[in-house]
Amino acid sequence: MRVPVISKNNQPLMPTKPSRARRWIEQGKAIGKFNKLGIFYVQLSIELSNAQTQEIVIGLDPGKMFSGVAVQSRKYTLQMLHLVLPFKTVKDRMEQRAMMRRGRRGRRIKRNLDFAKRNHRQARFDNRRNSKLPPSIRANKDLEYRVISLLLQLYPVETIVIEEVEAIGSKSFSPVMVGQRYQINRLSRLANVVLKKGWETSNLRKHLGLHKEKSDKSLQIPETHAVDAVTLATSKFVKYQSWEGAKNHGASWVGDVNVTESQFTIVRRPPISRRQLHLMVFSKGGNRRKYGGTTTRHGFRKGDFVEATQGKKTFLGWVSGDTEKQVSVSDASWKRLGQCSVKKVKFVRRSTGLIVTAVKTARVATLSALK
Repeated sequence: MRVPVISKNNQPLMPTKPSRARRWIEQGKAIGKFNKLGIFYVQLSIELSNAQTQEIVIGLDPGKMFSGVAVQSRKYTLQMLHLVLPFKTVKDRMEQRAMMRRGRRGRRIKRNLDFAKRNHRQARFDNRRNSKLPPSIRANKDLEYRVISLLLQLYPVETIVIEEVEAIGSKSFSPVMVGQRYQINRLSRLANVVLKKGWETSNLRKHLGLHKEKSDKSLQIPETHAVDAVTLATSKFVKYQSWEGAKNHGASWVGDVNVTESQFTIVRRPPISRRQLHLMVFSKGGNRRKYGGTTTRHGFRKGDFVEATQGKKTFLGWVSGDTEKQVSVSDASWKRLGQCSVKKVKFVRRSTGLIVTAVKTARVATLSALK
């Protein structure tokens, strides 16, 4: 385990041992903080005499429903993250929005008039963005981008290694390929981007002796997606190179790297509905009930982390809704833990737009341990 360190001027430095970080805090040389991903780090309050850094790499294994992110140096695995992507939620809501829009247009048209006299308003401006990137793919890429941006604030990363997806068909039409190009262009402004094929990741993972869980990829464990992110990050330190001798030639793995235990974090977006301006079914009298939005009538925001008491039990969770006198509190999977009185809900942390659950330490299983 290593603790991220940043300078007095918010410059990322090399991580340090937890014991040294505690000593710095006790001596008043640093201040302990948490970032929006729940990662503990220390910020130095003194000037540095030496700010040299070593090579640190971020690996990104993008997916449709889940993605893996890892931070790796030559000696340590610094972070592993499992991202639960909002693809399905956004896709379903876009379909529902289109259906509601069609219903409103259908109710607005006076069908007993001639077609030329109906209230079909002409377009006042060109509202087409000429973008073939679906909102569901964009939401996936935005979550990956935000997580990597937060990691770059803690670690002196110069290279991001991404597994390249090869879709069948036109590269300009496939949403997967368009989303990949969109992400690479953005990340290339933050650091140097290196692309790797899927078979290269597989070969290196087998060489390192790391196990990948393929039976159920929805499991929130390092072996599903974070393992490939770690493998991609280690590709900067271990390479498969060809060689030629006087009478023979061949190829072999060159370089060394240590895959160690690190903090394993699960990140997702809170599935908060936007404020609904129209109901699916037209309400009698034009009075619609309140639905969606991020505010509550009790001063909390949806996604706020709170401590709630219900009867004899006390639990931590996220604000997910409210009634006239109560606040709904849910767990990381957005399943309601209970509805508590406002007086028994204690504010802990303001919503960051992320639901983060961290396992203290975890390590990718090795093939030798499974035998």
